[in-house]
Amino acid sequence: MTRIRKAVFPVAGLGTRFLPATKAMPKEMLTVVDRPVIQHVVDEAREAGIEHFVFVTGRNKSVIEDHFDKQVELEATLTERSKSAELAELAASLPGPGQTSYTRQQAPLGLGHAVWCAREIVGNEPFALLLPDMVMQDTPGCLKQMLDAHAGLEAPANLIATEEVAEDRTHQYGIVAVGEDVGDAFRVTGMVEKPAPGTAPSNLIISGRYILQPEIFDLLARQQAGAGGEIQLTDAMIQLAERQPFYGYRFGGRSFDCGSKIGFLSANVALALARDDIAPEFRDALKDLLKN
Repeated sequence: MTRIRKAVFPVAGLGTRFLPATKAMPKEMLTVVDRPVIQHVVDEAREAGIEHFVFVTGRNKSVIEDHFDKQVELEATLTERSKSAELAELAASLPGPGQTSYTRQQAPLGLGHAVWCAREIVGNEPFALLLPDMVMQDTPGCLKQMLDAHAGLEAPANLIATEEVAEDRTHQYGIVAVGEDVGDAFRVTGMVEKPAPGTAPSNLIISGRYILQPEIFDLLARQQAGAGGEIQLTDAMIQLAERQPFYGYRFGGRSFDCGSKIGFLSANVALALARDDIAPEFRDALKDLLKN
């Protein structure tokens, strides 16, 4: 079994749905409770045992790199003020030396192109892909569950997280066709990006977590622009599925699309209510808001 050591995070998006908040700050640095969205996603990868974090960035994204680096002045001030709990929190969220890499997606050519930009860093080994807009809530995290399921599949195996949506929303997502169960996963027999209403092969959407074989890079290099004039990852996965096994994993937790305002606000509420230190007071505050 090949261990999955690297994870790719495509963080080059413009975040136009959150303007003007994202005019000078990356959307990935918007906070859910007290941690940036990207920190929640990286924490999920670290819990799963990922050792190397590959960020595909764009212009004006250097604050993400700074976030995952030591802040000497801040740490010195916290030390002087005996803020040991805060220092421990910073240390716990920081990847180790040499565990982060950054590469630029120099033009907004789509998710498939962003993944392709990571090819030299990933190399010839399978890797995880986590979309930073998607915050997943479950214990253990979604990627840890997927890696456990992946370990029981034939090699080489590709695995994508899926979850159910209402039938009248399937036209908004990438959808999978469902084959037989294999261990904790199921065989994917087809994929379609944003099918026309009433034509989806299932109500299981591709939900932002992937384990992919490195052959995807060669396909992306030759991939023609698809929907929206962008290089679509789903199109390359459809081709890869003709050559290698493709599986889906039914994620049973909750996911929040923090690229949308409603998803972002919902994530803040859900994750705050899951925090023992603030949930009781926050719950009372919500009751007062709803009552008034």
